[in-house]
Amino acid sequence: MATVLDLWKKTSALPLGNRIFSIAFSQKAPYFASIRPRFTVVEPDHVELVIPKRRGVHNHIGTVHAIALCNGLEAAMGALAESTIPRDRRWIPKGMEVAYTAKATTDITCIAETDPGQWTAEVGEGYDLPVRVRGVRTDGTVVIEGEIRLWLTEKRGA
Repeated sequence: MATVLDLWKKTSALPLGNRIFSIAFSQKAPYFASIRPRFTVVEPDHVELVIPKRRGVHNHIGTVHAIALCNGLEAAMGALAESTIPRDRRWIPKGMEVAYTAKATTDITCIAETDPGQWTAEVGEGYDLPVRVRGVRTDGTVVIEGEIRLWLTEKRGA
């Protein structure tokens, strides 16, 4: 099975390839499809996707709902983890901490980032790996920021 990064490289070179990738990624975890993510950057240690501002993700005041934002951050983090993790390791989300810093009044770009050395630390019994996440309006204003903590372990039989 192709890795997320391999799939991105193959599809993003095609016409409408980013959309093809985004739909395929959302099939892996169907809840992500609820925000209709549009991936724009997928590379080791850095992923970006856009949540289109549309009625289906609005809250009661007409801005992008806080949980839709968290869903976008988690999708970006998942693509980052799958694109970055060494093949002999596995990950699982352990927690998320975010702050809502402004109203999400436009499309939102969700960004997930790590540093290369985080993925190659000594595994031992497992370790926490923080992923920096943020969501940004089209005017550059950060509307949500925080951290998603992953638990990394060796794959069994690796």
